[in-house]
Amino acid sequence: MESLLKSSLQGLNVYLVGMMGAGKTTVGELLAQELGYKFFDTDTLITQVSKKSISDIFAEEGEAVFRSIESQVLGEISSYTRLVVATGGGIVTIRQNWSYLQQGLVVWLDAPISLLLERLQSDRTRPLLQTPNPAQRLQEIFAQRQVMYAQADLKISLNELQTPAIITTKIVELIPTVLRQPNSNPPKNNLN
Repeated sequence: MESLLKSSLQGLNVYLVGMMGAGKTTVGELLAQELGYKFFDTDTLITQVSKKSISDIFAEEGEAVFRSIESQVLGEISSYTRLVVATGGGIVTIRQNWSYLQQGLVVWLDAPISLLLERLQSDRTRPLLQTPNPAQRLQEIFAQRQVMYAQADLKISLNELQTPAIITTKIVELIPTVLRQPNSNPPKNNLN
């Protein structure tokens, strides 16, 4: 199955999208190992390129500058193949980013707000959650992004009982269901 999956992917990058706290980095690292791909996290690349934390970029330069750097990083990384890329939660909000994402396979890790809150409750590094009511803010952010996340090729619904390994296995099992097979017609429109 592994070799069939690799031949079906044909080097196509896999982009993980979803809300902050969904586990994109942890699952992405495991998925890259499973596929024999390299792993990158756009947030990590942004901090390396800018030599600032994401919180500092937001505080000193604002979200628009952060999103611009994020788009630049995604554009550069999308020119490579055989990558699993964990993206920032808001990467889907910039139209230009979809032109990069759709060159690969987009997987939405869809976690309920309650699970995100549990995972993020002690995380003080999330600029968009520095508010008196993080639960309400998460719900607002999700409401703004849900329609964009739904454009992903594959949706993985998460719950608190699933480990990163279980989620990774589920993704590996489902990838072939959304890929066109070599020499098959008609091709899937959004993977052309």
